[in-house]
Amino acid sequence: MSLFLGKIHYWLFNKILWFENLEEEIIKFAQENGLDVDSIRGEIESKYGKKLENKNLEEIIDTDNIHGWLQNRIHCAEGRMAAWTSFLIENGKIGDLEKIYVKQAKEAADEVKSERNVETATEIYDCMNDYILDGMPCDRVNEITYSGEDAVQWIRRICVHKDIWEKEDVDVNIFYRLRSMWIKEFVHELNSNFRYIEFDDKEFCISKNK
Repeated sequence: MSLFLGKIHYWLFNKILWFENLEEEIIKFAQENGLDVDSIRGEIESKYGKKLENKNLEEIIDTDNIHGWLQNRIHCAEGRMAAWTSFLIENGKIGDLEKIYVKQAKEAADEVKSERNVETATEIYDCMNDYILDGMPCDRVNEITYSGEDAVQWIRRICVHKDIWEKEDVDVNIFYRLRSMWIKEFVHELNSNFRYIEFDDKEFCISKNK
């Protein structure tokens, strides 16, 4: 049983909120482009529930099961995202979806820059992980293999997304491609002296430009 809220719980909560903001941008785009959002919203919410209420974490979390509540909210947020992604792909809007991800990456980077200067690869990596969802910390999805001021390199140990996305008939590689575009734009916008590199589908790096 969890008895109190710590920094890590608020950190995860804020990541979920950002992911739900991205979801809201996708829904807004669909509505503005004449897609029949109402025909699918009910179905999606019946599967994964609605977005979080506009309340503080301590007002809505199950304090008897903090870990389980956060894990479920992450799963639900990603399930809805997969479903909305499937909806846009079916309507031929994958290119527009990519633009939404890039736009959101710029906004995230601007948010960070408004608060502080980010000068090193390790700082950029940490900032990136303040936004992207990769399951719970205990899943240990990523493992850093090198860390320094000029570069951070890591591997993806496991995939926690495949089942969620393929449940909605979306190839998980589409999710990874969209997120890759987000990270690339985020890193460039946050500090253009650095770049995001993918060596393959499991090994990645943030490195200073040479």
